[in-house]
Amino acid sequence: MKICFVLNDIAIEKAGTSVALMTTAHARGHEVFVMSVGDFNFHHDAPISINSTRVPKSTKTKSPKKFLEALQGSKARKKKIEATSLDVLFIRNNPTEEASGRQWAEQAGVAFGRMMQQQGVLVLNDAYALSHAFIDKLYFEELPQSIKPDSIITRSKEDILEFWEKMDKKMVLKPLEGSGGQDVFLIDEHEKNVNQIIETISSKGYVIAQEFLPAVKDGDVRVLLMNGRIMEKDGKQAIIRRVSGEGEFRSNFALGATADSSELTPEMQRIVDLTAPKLIRDGLFFVGLDIVKDKLIEINVLSPGGMEHFKDIGLPDFTSTVIKAIERKVEYKNEYGGQLSNRVLATMD
Repeated sequence: MKICFVLNDIAIEKAGTSVALMTTAHARGHEVFVMSVGDFNFHHDAPISINSTRVPKSTKTKSPKKFLEALQGSKARKKKIEATSLDVLFIRNNPTEEASGRQWAEQAGVAFGRMMQQQGVLVLNDAYALSHAFIDKLYFEELPQSIKPDSIITRSKEDILEFWEKMDKKMVLKPLEGSGGQDVFLIDEHEKNVNQIIETISSKGYVIAQEFLPAVKDGDVRVLLMNGRIMEKDGKQAIIRRVSGEGEFRSNFALGATADSSELTPEMQRIVDLTAPKLIRDGLFFVGLDIVKDKLIEINVLSPGGMEHFKDIGLPDFTSTVIKAIERKVEYKNEYGGQLSNRVLATMD
């Protein structure tokens, strides 16, 4: 299998979930190509090409950290390849993590992914589904209200303040587009700068005002879904609790949260049961759900992560589960000879 992973920028990539997945694909003998989101090339009378980077096939890497060192080192091989020579394009760049001045990069992966999909390459997640869910916090609002906190999306300060009053002057404010817990505020009755905070966030775009969930003090739970189901291996499920640090209500690993184990509760299962049919219909293969007690607070369809912390809480390495699933999709694609759409293949088990 020839598989190419799309990253924000190879040079600054860290040894997280994406690198762990490509390390396993490499170890299983696949041809693994890696590209930054700026490495696509298009000409009107030729297939899209990619300026790819590849770790030599003979390289033995025992960990994602070692694989990344090889990928970013002098021995990595640079080669322009035709996109149609690939079996799979795995879009793993996160637009919300792009640095200032790189607005051009935000939608490039999905846009070129759509074109490659049209040329017959299997794209995961389905590129048209990613286009639809590109603002994942807005896609989140398409899910049933019974599993979500109350919220409002607006740029109107008056509407946000009215919502704050409705929530007894305790709410969470965050930008519609963003991740990693950046520019996320807990606004309670003691907040003196509420107007200034609203104006600052809304000056950059739409704002989400969301009901505050007291249970967030215990952290949130990240549930990783594949083909609309919770990933399982060796009788264990891909579920991890993210516990925020003292005095911090945001449960992001990037902000110092620690990993803990969590069992699947009936409330979590209900959220999965109500969310999964839509994810399957839309062609979203690999998705992360963030849950607080009985409420879904966020959905990540662009680059769900957290797998690098599984070993810290005694969970198995799920990367082989993901790569084996992709192998099956390639087999289905070849056996059915073009009868199945990318969207159907993306969530076939």
